[in-house]
Amino acid sequence: KFAPEELRRSISVLFQEAVQYNFTANENIGLGDLSETSRAHVQAAAEAAGAGHFLSGLPQGYDQPLGQLLPQGTDLSSGEWQRVALARAFLRAAPIMILDEPTSAMDPWAEAEWLERFRQLARGRTSIVITHRFTTARLADQIHVMSNGRIGESGTHETLIRHGGLYAQWWEAQQMETEAREKVEAVTAG
Repeated sequence: KFAPEELRRSISVLFQEAVQYNFTANENIGLGDLSETSRAHVQAAAEAAGAGHFLSGLPQGYDQPLGQLLPQGTDLSSGEWQRVALARAFLRAAPIMILDEPTSAMDPWAEAEWLERFRQLARGRTSIVITHRFTTARLADQIHVMSNGRIGESGTHETLIRHGGLYAQWWEAQQMETEAREKVEAVTAG
């Protein structure tokens, strides 16, 4: 029942593999919403995505060419490219955001910082976050666990843990893995 153009304008998408456009940083983010490409809006989106600090620190700031195909282009790390793609998704003030593994290329500290900001940015919008990371999933208002192409469980983090199903089993396995890794790191560091 939706007009295709209206539906497209209502959704902002971030794919798991960040698209790396060989344009300036400003143009790269500006592709998120061609109707709103003012420098102030682009920079606000970059700040919201956690990209502002490293983009403003580039030799030409937001006018720095990104990617190896451009003369004097700067290549970014995968985590930095992912933040540029997040900024592109945030630039479009769409009421529906679909984010596929938005923190997969971030270290745990960057992920925690971004998740804190994301809850504020997502306020008043419908946000669908596809993730395998429980640190991300546990913050959701509603979690749907997919198994064999179907929703097998739904609820909050606490509800699903109490239920003791697949989510609870995966949560426990991930917690045990994290504890084991921390012990190895402590022994290695000491």
